[in-house]
Amino acid sequence: MLDRKFLREHRDLVAAAVAAKREAVDIGAYYEKDAERRAALQESESLQAEVNRANRAISEAKKAGLDTAAAIAGMRATGQRLKELNARAAELDAEVEALYLRIPNLPDAGVPIGGENANQVVRSWGEPRRLDHPAVPHWDLGAELGMLDVEAPARMSGSGFSLLKGDLARLERALIGWFLDTHRAAGYVEVAVPYLVSPAAMVGTGQLPKLAEDMYRCQVDDLYLIPTAEVSVTNIHRESTLAESDLPIRYCAFSPCFRREAGAAGKDTRGLLRMHQFHKVEIVHFEHPDRSREAHEELTAQAEGLLRKLELPYRVVLLATGDLSFAASRCYDLEVWSPGVGQWLEVSSCSSFTDFQARRAQIRWKGASGKGFVHTLNGSGLALPRTLVAILENYQTADGKVLVPAVLRPYLGGQDVIG
Repeated sequence: MLDRKFLREHRDLVAAAVAAKREAVDIGAYYEKDAERRAALQESESLQAEVNRANRAISEAKKAGLDTAAAIAGMRATGQRLKELNARAAELDAEVEALYLRIPNLPDAGVPIGGENANQVVRSWGEPRRLDHPAVPHWDLGAELGMLDVEAPARMSGSGFSLLKGDLARLERALIGWFLDTHRAAGYVEVAVPYLVSPAAMVGTGQLPKLAEDMYRCQVDDLYLIPTAEVSVTNIHRESTLAESDLPIRYCAFSPCFRREAGAAGKDTRGLLRMHQFHKVEIVHFEHPDRSREAHEELTAQAEGLLRKLELPYRVVLLATGDLSFAASRCYDLEVWSPGVGQWLEVSSCSSFTDFQARRAQIRWKGASGKGFVHTLNGSGLALPRTLVAILENYQTADGKVLVPAVLRPYLGGQDVIG
């Protein structure tokens, strides 16, 4: 969330940011309700002071034996007005808070203005493989190999779920292990986190209230299945003050991810392109504000390094304002080329949230140079389904098999081909 004082002093800037990010919050209503709330609080404070003075005067009058009936009657009327004001202030506070939680983070000044068409490719790496045969989409290739089953999960869970078998399941497990080992070697601390979290944790990272319809909720316990390990990892330091000398703190975590994708019905539904449940390795930074921009480049480079070692051609896309997530100030998408589907597929979003999440989750830093809210950053390192898609489609052979990328072979006991 944004600082309330900043919101009051930069109304035009905030309104422009809300419009640029194409958020639906009624920013005008926020300012109107907030002004009414502050006016009610000021009047309440004034009346409370008046009540206090009246109480003292009545007490002194009683000691002097004076008639206090009129004063008491007047105080009762003032007290009733005070009670009504406090009730109205509480109502307004709830209304303001609801609107406040829907105000997005401000886009970084360097982010292009516009929607998806305004996204900018800032660099690319590698050339798409030249296959000596027609590229087969992963859903057909996986089915022909007997390693990708969409019918069994549909019978047990419905659409949007997958079943990996044999070497394809082993390949996914190899990727998970290699991702985590690579991040640990780079100084990230590996953590195993809860997959169910409280609503407050979801609010802290910005998933709630906006994305409530996209979340899986366990109503009996009022817990949510995480859409990404970002939620759990960021909340490790919820309501904490970190020592400046301990920054940066960098974590990596594997988790399943659960997303209803309520607003994405009918989009990219074939194969592994869009799933309700999938696996992902996440990298998360807690940084001093002075290093925020530099850390964003470092985090992105960490995710890029995985794609380079896998020898998968990719591009780095700076997202425009209308394509940024609610909480992000700046984001690079890493997109890998998949010849079977003929698309660039996002395998990681590397985002800087400045102090937006930290303010919501109350994560501060303190040290010799001062104090404040930390800056949080995260990215997929990497998401498994589309990384698997890219490997299947880029490493497929003419005889319907799939070569194993060299870096993964030690995790498969030296196996160099599946199928």
